[in-house]
Amino acid sequence: MANKIEEYRQSLDKALNDNTKPWNQLFQVVEDKTNVPRVYVFLGGVAIIALYLAFGYAAQLLCNLIGVAYPAYISMKALETRSKEDDTRWLTYWVIFGVLSVVEYFSGFLVSIIPFYWLLKCVFHIWCMIPIENNGSTVMYYKVIRPYFLKHEAAADDLINKAFGQAKDVAGSVFNKKSS
Repeated sequence: MANKIEEYRQSLDKALNDNTKPWNQLFQVVEDKTNVPRVYVFLGGVAIIALYLAFGYAAQLLCNLIGVAYPAYISMKALETRSKEDDTRWLTYWVIFGVLSVVEYFSGFLVSIIPFYWLLKCVFHIWCMIPIENNGSTVMYYKVIRPYFLKHEAAADDLINKAFGQAKDVAGSVFNKKSS
């Protein structure tokens, strides 16, 4: 167990010292000013954010900011590459984010009955965006969303086509009434 923890710490330290990442300069400045290794600065920041998400005012805002800001930035970067893999990875994240948002909207009471809801939701978002092969987005998409989608795809397509047809008819009749 101690070896695994040390392995994770070394992996985190390596990521925090990666000169190609935008956070490197920030951690360098904090490390120089405080003489505290950046891995401990990072872990302290994570602890503060976790406590805020558990007990702080506007935890919902912070949770949604974490769930949107970094993924949106990385999604834009993915769009600028020629690789399809990063596009697929982030589209999968946004599908999961959207489904969770819709479910959350219709079951808003969950926020009040699940202790530390915003902390748990934030951990879920991080699991969905973590850069590993089987992150939360991949697991949730292939185990839950995709089978349901494939089962109901034809019915959903028919419903959408009917709705667009009706919207087109209504818009056409409104336009015809205004022009006459």
